[in-house]
Amino acid sequence: MSLDQYVTLGRSGLRVSPFALGAMTFGEDPGGAGCSVEESEKILANYLDGGGNFIDTANFYTNGHSEKILADYFAAHPGLRSHTVLASKFFFNMFPGDPNGGGAGRGSIISQLDESLRRLGTDYLDLYWMHNWDRNTPIEETLRTLDDLVRAGKIRYVGFSNTPAWVTAQAQTMAQLKGWTPLIALQVEYSLLARTVEGEIAPLARDQGLSLVPWSPLKNGFLSGKYRRGSAEAVDSARAAFVGGPSDDEYTVIDAVAAVADELGTSSAAVSLAWLRAREGTVVPILGARRVEHLTNNLAALDVTLSPEHLRTLDEVSAPTLNYPAPMHGAPRAMLQFAGTTVDGEESAVYPPLLQSTTRY
Repeated sequence: MSLDQYVTLGRSGLRVSPFALGAMTFGEDPGGAGCSVEESEKILANYLDGGGNFIDTANFYTNGHSEKILADYFAAHPGLRSHTVLASKFFFNMFPGDPNGGGAGRGSIISQLDESLRRLGTDYLDLYWMHNWDRNTPIEETLRTLDDLVRAGKIRYVGFSNTPAWVTAQAQTMAQLKGWTPLIALQVEYSLLARTVEGEIAPLARDQGLSLVPWSPLKNGFLSGKYRRGSAEAVDSARAAFVGGPSDDEYTVIDAVAAVADELGTSSAAVSLAWLRAREGTVVPILGARRVEHLTNNLAALDVTLSPEHLRTLDEVSAPTLNYPAPMHGAPRAMLQFAGTTVDGEESAVYPPLLQSTTRY
């Protein structure tokens, strides 16, 4: 497989590469956790020259420098912008002391978009994400504003990130009933070390035909292959300040991934990304990189196909503990619902108390 074997994003006509390129690391301010302009441009060139077409950034990434780096690259390559699916996000406030500088209210969305378009040097975005849920703004205000921006030609598609399933369901239903622009994708944390999205959000996405676009698909680099149990290698210092190192339970998953990678002659990163792409529905992971070799190593996942046995092993070792009511919806439900019959291929036993009595009231 290659980056130019595109998939359709949600229920839309938007075709994107099987992996998106994340631009969160573009630029070295603030904190020095990103990469230089020169390295950012090399990463961009490597991805785009390989057939990639889906770039994801946000207004506040490296204080807006990420968007500016993208703008300068497009300016230096005339015609490229119109063939690239460019996504950015709104929500985070970049103006201390201004309560309307961020969030998802009408005025703040419009001003944030205008600032992003200015930094990006473009007059439209292909996809605009709400970066987080604004609990202080009615969801209908957010949706109507986004629909107005689509009708004005300033954005083309809409998605949510880091938003509860019940809010997303309310928003999608409202958009459909009112004839407003619906969501086409959800950007979520999802990896072999972060699977709680499977409780509510992933089933909602499948039901509504929404694509999942996972961020941190290697869980802070823990699934990259760099970390092994008992290794003396220290966690990356820039990352350690925020997340520390893997836990014992996480190392159990990391070890299982490494075993599959060794068996297939590939990397842990490639196995982890291939597992994500094998999930039900359309899943388009975001690749982050601070060096070209990081991107190259991750793209090796395009050549990895996991067997049913490999998938079963990884599924079992990484099985998440989901919040109520998810535990009520597993295998026991067939016993309670089907009373010893088989429905849609699902077999059931009879609820035990029914075997103890013939009395029915």
